[in-house]
Amino acid sequence: MEIMQQGKYEIIPSIIAKDQAELNDRIEKVSKYKKYIQLDIMDGVFVKNKSLMFNFKIPGQFKTEAHLMVVDPRAWIKKNSEKVNTVIVHKESPYFNECIQLSKAKKKKVGIALNPETSIKELATIQEKIDKVLIMAVHPGDYGNRFLPQMTKKIKELRHRFPDADIEVDGGVNDKTIKKLYLAGANKFIVGSFLQKSRDIEKSIEKLETALNNFPKEGL
Repeated sequence: MEIMQQGKYEIIPSIIAKDQAELNDRIEKVSKYKKYIQLDIMDGVFVKNKSLMFNFKIPGQFKTEAHLMVVDPRAWIKKNSEKVNTVIVHKESPYFNECIQLSKAKKKKVGIALNPETSIKELATIQEKIDKVLIMAVHPGDYGNRFLPQMTKKIKELRHRFPDADIEVDGGVNDKTIKKLYLAGANKFIVGSFLQKSRDIEKSIEKLETALNNFPKEGL
């Protein structure tokens, strides 16, 4: 597997929504500060909760990636891929390989997501060029699930194997954990509850960026 060249670090808000009104509200909260968002697509089967399982519209101008936490992402990709720039498919899906090919046929960037229990050794069987790898640092399915500190070891292993890769981490990212995740080798940070439950999103984003800027950018 070949992963495209690494970009600089980036904070990416994640969005969970049960209907269009909630989607609009949650995007509005971050719209002044970030123009790249992750949409959490959940079917209630692959994970326990449901999110964005309706014919949604994205308000405003954003670059978007869809994190497909669904058992069979094929139908979603066929119907909705034009709404997003990047499609992220879980390696645990039984339709993984087909979904990667389908996303590429739709001219989308492609990412691979790994649940906490899935080893990075699973990436060895992938032959296609991939734009990013997403490491889940929580058991997926909801805002605020418990951060799993042992995932930093997984990120270190992945960074060692792919020194120029874009490595995203999703789950439990806040102004304390982001330091550990950055030093482990992650450079893209998916932030959910820390922003959505914040009373002052601007100040919360400043805390994240301050934590990152207090570390040297070399040596990952």
